[in-house]
Amino acid sequence: MDDSDPHPLLAVYLARREELVRYFRVRLRSEAAAQDLVQDIFLRITPPPTEEIGNPGAYLYRLGTNLMLDRIKQQRRAGRRDADWRDSQTMAAGGQDMADEPPADEVVAARLRLAQIVQVVADMPEPVREAFRLHKLEGLSHAETAAAMGVSRSSVEKYIMASLKRILAKVGR
Repeated sequence: MDDSDPHPLLAVYLARREELVRYFRVRLRSEAAAQDLVQDIFLRITPPPTEEIGNPGAYLYRLGTNLMLDRIKQQRRAGRRDADWRDSQTMAAGGQDMADEPPADEVVAARLRLAQIVQVVADMPEPVREAFRLHKLEGLSHAETAAAMGVSRSSVEKYIMASLKRILAKVGR
């Protein structure tokens, strides 16, 4: 064989390229995907194999089918991986994906608001601050807070009301 004659496999590929595109277009339901696949066939047979191929046409269709199946498997794996990641990172509400994390501007605003509340609580008189801490942060009832502080229940209620009024006045809702 001289250098001007293409390898028999390449010659069959060149002669059947459009036929291969039509064949894979039907199976992939996409012109672009079929063109890509037929191009991949060319890349796989360049340079041509050294061993002789008995039926080059059948070889090209088998190679293309194997490449197509590999792509489909890869796309399914990627789809499952993406779905698993999306499920672990988001939650759905009303058919829409929603991120578990609030937007960054809301996080910053909440941190600033928390810092303001902490400052307001720190500036409260000691009994009001202690009642607020025990009731709101520790979760004790008014009666339990009164017992822990050694004051009446009505005093605790007044302290809690005073702390909430102060927070609302300084920070807002």
